[in-house]
Amino acid sequence: MERLELARRIQQVAHLTGEFVLRSGITTGEYFDKYRFEADPVLLDEIAAAMVPLVPAETEVLAGLEMGGIPVVTALGRHTGLPCAFVRKEAKGYGTRRLAEGADVAGRRVLVVEDVVTSGGQIVLSTEELRALGAEVREALCVIDRGQGGGEALEGVDLELLALLRADDLKAAVTRH
Repeated sequence: MERLELARRIQQVAHLTGEFVLRSGITTGEYFDKYRFEADPVLLDEIAAAMVPLVPAETEVLAGLEMGGIPVVTALGRHTGLPCAFVRKEAKGYGTRRLAEGADVAGRRVLVVEDVVTSGGQIVLSTEELRALGAEVREALCVIDRGQGGGEALEGVDLELLALLRADDLKAAVTRH
């Protein structure tokens, strides 16, 4: 599927109008609900297929971040055949007490996978924790980079941001259709 068409479909599914209160407390008439494209199995599969060429060749494990990165990494793993790790925001206090569930990350080249990147803050935190566990992390891959400082934040911890789409791609897809 062509990137512009994929961007149009994501925007069509995830762009909502109404009255929404953002995390900042600001009320807005528009909202981008990323979980709507993640909940559509056909669209999510097409997104994952389009992301495959962006996965660095040296990648040994795909690490999806809680919560939005989990469905994306699972779909991407199906297309690449790579094992997946599911990374919590903090290690659970019971059972295995692990931060990263699923595939082992120690001593392996790990690609962090996220749905949407805004500030990049959670990727930075999770990357530091994965590195402390012995993972070699050089890149993070996302479906959408909102272009609001995430890439720069990741550069600060020697991490390259790879993005399938940018916020401008979503806007362009709507205006060209």
